[in-house]
Amino acid sequence: MDQLQDDVIRRVTDHDVRFIRLWFCDIVGTLKSIAISPADLETAFTEGVGIDGSTIEGLTRSFESDMLLRPDPRTFELLTWRGTSNATARMMCDVLTPDGEPAASDPRRVLKDMLARVEQKGLDFYTHPEIEFYLFQEPYRNGRALQPIDHAGYFDHVHRGNGQDFRRAAIEHLEGMNIQVEFSHHENGPGQNEIDLRYADALTTADNIITLRTVVKEVALGMDQVATFMPKPMIEHPGSGMHTHLSLFQGGRNAFHEPGAEYGLSRMGRQFIAGLLRHAGEYCAVTNQWVNSYKRLWGAQEAPSYVCWGHNNRSALVRVPFHKPTKGTSSRVEFRGLDSASNPYLAFAVLLAAGLEGIEQEYELPEGSEDAVWDLTERERQAMGIEPLPTDLFRALESFEGSELMARTLGEQVFEFFLRDKRNEWSRYREQVTAYELDATFGRV
Repeated sequence: MDQLQDDVIRRVTDHDVRFIRLWFCDIVGTLKSIAISPADLETAFTEGVGIDGSTIEGLTRSFESDMLLRPDPRTFELLTWRGTSNATARMMCDVLTPDGEPAASDPRRVLKDMLARVEQKGLDFYTHPEIEFYLFQEPYRNGRALQPIDHAGYFDHVHRGNGQDFRRAAIEHLEGMNIQVEFSHHENGPGQNEIDLRYADALTTADNIITLRTVVKEVALGMDQVATFMPKPMIEHPGSGMHTHLSLFQGGRNAFHEPGAEYGLSRMGRQFIAGLLRHAGEYCAVTNQWVNSYKRLWGAQEAPSYVCWGHNNRSALVRVPFHKPTKGTSSRVEFRGLDSASNPYLAFAVLLAAGLEGIEQEYELPEGSEDAVWDLTERERQAMGIEPLPTDLFRALESFEGSELMARTLGEQVFEFFLRDKRNEWSRYREQVTAYELDATFGRV
């Protein structure tokens, strides 16, 4: 056992930990876990813990079943909402095959492989997500209108508001788990909130996003509320995205920064953006993986619908912030298309792959757009070379299926399962007869 594992065993004893939950994700980013006792912790580190992978969507193929979970000791934290007596802790896990090799189907492995690739180039990939979600008074029930916990708007200070109490409680739990929060505030929709995490390497950020979604739902339940990261829960109000700031560092220096360049953005930064733009249609099914995702993207409420970039243009898919032009470490790219409900491991992997493709192939960045793209005519957009994002999951999957870059980034097993799973989702959606159809058609024909 190494020093990190010894430290975890010592902390388990010092904090009277009774259960250790081993966390991992399926292909779409749903959190899974099993609990072990402290007596089994050393074996978990050295040999792994066996699970039946056939019960987890996308984790094994039909002729496989046995898999191993190996906990990552760097992710050990107490679940603060479970109390301090007979405490419960968690560790994120890597999924392994029975012979101890990384499982091709593990989303965390997909991101780790992509990060290893850029590390070979001397680069480190950092991310900073702004995570939006809604709080409702009760769960959704068929046919009943959703009831947000308030009717406040963007940055509103709600006196004695439940949202403020909620954010305070959630942030205390997150920081108790050593997840650093930069900002939190009320978002534009009623009952909509945002919590922004501080910059961290992409793997740590992905682990933290999975944890934040769990904390938010736990705190909501404890306050008799319901939290959802659904991209577009209400037709008339903004969707929930996860605008994410991306940057590459090389030798401790921000590789996206160049003093004196436009927006302080280096040639590498421009090539990275060009990669994000050129491959947007291909990765859209991963960054926006649900049928409902496209209700958000095409809702015209500061969600990007078109493939373009800009500086002050918040309708663009990619924005280049310029808050601190003299501070080299602040140069970054803001990707605005990502859903809060995405699988962060796969999403970061495909965004990094697209950006890296732009760098390696030396893509030229097209002209930026500072216009509100929704307000342009179709002819104006065509003249500017601005293409639309896929308008629904079906079209996104068509682009995804034909992408050699996505197949190479995700690996054959993840690529094929994801495609099959999402096609099934589209088929189930297409078969539904919705309330809109009944309202619009039943009495007219």
